[in-house]
Amino acid sequence: MPAVNDVLVVGGGLAGAATAIHLARAGVAVELVEIKPDVAALGSGITLQGNALRELKALGVWDQVQAAGYAFDVTGIRAPDPAGSVVAEIPDAKTGGPDLPAVMGMPRPELARILADRATEVGVKVRFGTTFTALTQDDSGDGEGGVSVTFSDDSTGSYDLVVGADGVRSWTRRALGIDLETKSVGMGIWRAFGPRPESVTRTDLYYGGPSFIAGYCPTGEDSLYAYIVEEAQDRSAMTPDEQLATMKRLSEAYHGPWDEIRETLTDPDRVNYTWFETHVLPAPWNRGRVVLIGDAAHTCPPTVAQGGAMALEDAVVLAELLIERDSLDQHLWDAFTARRYERAKTVVDASNQLAQWQLDHVQGDIPSLMRSIAMLTSQPA
Repeated sequence: MPAVNDVLVVGGGLAGAATAIHLARAGVAVELVEIKPDVAALGSGITLQGNALRELKALGVWDQVQAAGYAFDVTGIRAPDPAGSVVAEIPDAKTGGPDLPAVMGMPRPELARILADRATEVGVKVRFGTTFTALTQDDSGDGEGGVSVTFSDDSTGSYDLVVGADGVRSWTRRALGIDLETKSVGMGIWRAFGPRPESVTRTDLYYGGPSFIAGYCPTGEDSLYAYIVEEAQDRSAMTPDEQLATMKRLSEAYHGPWDEIRETLTDPDRVNYTWFETHVLPAPWNRGRVVLIGDAAHTCPPTVAQGGAMALEDAVVLAELLIERDSLDQHLWDAFTARRYERAKTVVDASNQLAQWQLDHVQGDIPSLMRSIAMLTSQPA
């Protein structure tokens, strides 16, 4: 029988929803709480590599993901010249296997909705607009004990395990008293969401010009997200209209499909600006019967587009161990650490290295680094 009977998952993003689905399918009673009011609030656009698609297929949602997203197998490199000239077309590694696309873009809220529906379908009790306010562990050691939880709506519950999948600013992590420094990488990213011109059929990256990178990713037949990466700046005092105007101004250095995209940048509410940040929580990621996964444990800039995949891999490994083992003991946590820590840290380090080369204006060995990550992630977690 599984090592746990009752599990609370905090956070309804990729890591949390996937963990809940895997456990519920195995007969574990799972409750998932998400502080945001509904799935539509869970982000904007996302790029999923093949190893992420492999995990989504294992969750039983591939058909819905395939219908909602936009798949491609080649990434283009363009110059910041008046024509937006294509200077290279690079086949993307099929890290999820030959039967899946190499890459897929899709709206993050749509992916969140698919996973939330799947969670409900397999019996997860999902509560939006809710989080916990207190948790108390009673662990007698060697597999015995539990976690008592008080929620923001004053309800209470008792669980064998709490999974903190509540993102970069994890409240679960803070409640455990873990002091983890999340650092700025030194880059900021403008993102905008809008219609997909017919000329956009894959991700293209423009290097050079006034910004580090200008790019875009199709997220569906009728949608894309476009982005521009610059040095991290304090843009917090800008009004939405000023943010829109700034992104449009920066985009004027880039052409080709960008000329069409720029004309669609008209809604300030569809533009946002954030900094690239990074952290890796030293092992172990659990404190007794509370464990952190996904961005709560490791986060990095999206330079190798592996953040979502790492979150999904955390989920499948954790769930697999909880289902296969008959006790929530140190052996289980050691196995989890052995399978997740170095793999996730390698991806974070590679993502940060790519960003640092850009910041330092150094021509690093990008092909070699990308090959090494592709080889690593092609193997199941």
